[in-house]
Amino acid sequence: MELLAAIDLVGGGAVRLVQGDFDRQSDYGDPLEVARGYLERRVPWLHLVDLDAARTGEPANRPVVAAVAALARGTGVRVQAGGGVRTAADVDELLSAGVDRVVLGTAALEDPSFAVDCARRHPGAVAVGLDYRRQGDGALVAAARGWLASSGRTVVEVLGDLEGAALGAVVVTAIERDGTLTGPDLDGLAGVLDATSLPVVASGGVSSVRDLRVLGALRSPSAGRGVDGVVVGRALLDGRVDLEEAMAACAPSG
Repeated sequence: MELLAAIDLVGGGAVRLVQGDFDRQSDYGDPLEVARGYLERRVPWLHLVDLDAARTGEPANRPVVAAVAALARGTGVRVQAGGGVRTAADVDELLSAGVDRVVLGTAALEDPSFAVDCARRHPGAVAVGLDYRRQGDGALVAAARGWLASSGRTVVEVLGDLEGAALGAVVVTAIERDGTLTGPDLDGLAGVLDATSLPVVASGGVSSVRDLRVLGALRSPSAGRGVDGVVVGRALLDGRVDLEEAMAACAPSG
């Protein structure tokens, strides 16, 4: 299980939101300084999200993403980036800037064939972000447009459209857990692991090294699969989780 340290971007700064709510924002300063701290300690991945672009589709923070990718070049640290990636040109631009894996969100939900085609052109270098809310009946419904709208489709339905694509990962975020430090949605993740053979990266709610160990040990009921990676944001930024301890906790399961 690989660790992905999250840096979310709003207005050129590093931030964290609670449950995707822009009115519940914590600021963490210069994202390049945050990235340098992670790079110096050789985190396996940086996970960058342009939250402004996720809402509007306009690549407001793409120069910051490119600058972080330039910092990471030659360090062995890989960069995953998403938010507002709507076209093949967006994918090409980010990959050309040095991003190792590009995350598609709304565009993949609205047109899964677009994601399949991008993955065909860039095998392993494209991921799909599935950010969900749990409905009253237990169904996991994917959100779009920076979590401001429902896609009207369940995560399982979307995964069915993507099965067999040359995707590097599906990044699965429990919106109700994101930024809350209340622990990951283990039941939701187990269901996702049973629903697809694609690599799964878990996101949302990690608050402790214990959460990482539990995630590393998680196996789905039917397929017996585990997660391939975990995104950690606020817990690292707030110092609740030590980076070295986090990487050590992830390593045994990988």
